[in-house]
Amino acid sequence: MKKIVFIAFRLLLIGACQKENQPDLPPQSEPFLVVPKGFPAPVFPADNELTAARFELGKRLFYDPVMSRDSSISCASCHAPGRAFSDSVAFSPGAGGAAGKRNAPTLANVAYQPYFTREGGVPTLEMQILVPIQEHNEFDFNLLLIADRLKTDTAYVRMSREAYGRDPDFYIITRGIACFERTLISGQSRYDEFYFSGKTNALSIVEQRGMDLFFSEKTNCSNCHAGFNFSNYAFENNGLYDTYPDAGRFRLTEDSSDIARFKVPTLRNVALTAPFMHDGSLPTLQSVVEHYNSGGKGHPHRSPIVRTLGLSAGELSDLVAFLGSLTDEHFINNSKFR
Repeated sequence: MKKIVFIAFRLLLIGACQKENQPDLPPQSEPFLVVPKGFPAPVFPADNELTAARFELGKRLFYDPVMSRDSSISCASCHAPGRAFSDSVAFSPGAGGAAGKRNAPTLANVAYQPYFTREGGVPTLEMQILVPIQEHNEFDFNLLLIADRLKTDTAYVRMSREAYGRDPDFYIITRGIACFERTLISGQSRYDEFYFSGKTNALSIVEQRGMDLFFSEKTNCSNCHAGFNFSNYAFENNGLYDTYPDAGRFRLTEDSSDIARFKVPTLRNVALTAPFMHDGSLPTLQSVVEHYNSGGKGHPHRSPIVRTLGLSAGELSDLVAFLGSLTDEHFINNSKFR
């Protein structure tokens, strides 16, 4: 992980220096970037402002298996739009069928995340693109070799020049995909209609009961799953195991207090992103709420918020119903993202 971050920094620094010789491309206002009520506007870096050309280039790269060593998988292979840009399996297979190591998270609202990967070791989306490319169990490839492939495609050469004023290279690959991913904003669920737009009939009585439980001191769900994106982005242990094969944030920091701590995920579209947890070990939302109701395992780093709740079967069902109201049908069916 540290090696990937170092390589990413060097490549992006070189790219920034090369950009000085490129023409300035003013950003364009795009109607497909709609900021929902209650959401802040996403921030695009100064060297990667949103334009139609950059969006289209990034989208094509996102869906193109040219990104993997054997041209067998793309970003979309593990981040499917119909599942809120997540996957349906515990571990997504990589190039050549290599076994994955972590569950693929949703990309919904990834523009708002302050850092990336489960241990939070990557500070920007542009740098994050390098992680799956270089991981042997994912794309198992090299950014420079991908660029060589793209240079033989006249359509990619044209799109790259229109988007960034340069031929295909590592700079346009990382920035193009990141630009596309920042537009994947989800905030039009029935919960949003109820909470931000005041449509009192948007949620059923059962879902409203579940919402009240979610935000109550009885469950403390909203302590970690806070804000408009239902995450405080902290690193926590939720008592999933007594012993974790995956060391979590410790892989980055090598601080023993970080063993088995993982970034708190968003709950946006959570009903579509099963299986759950960093290892995909919980198959349904029902199993997730039952886990938290039990208080989890007694790992030494388990968050004090995770405790036995004593919820009834009816209350657990209410919570599951509320979580289902966070599904954004407009987002998953938006043809501009496909």
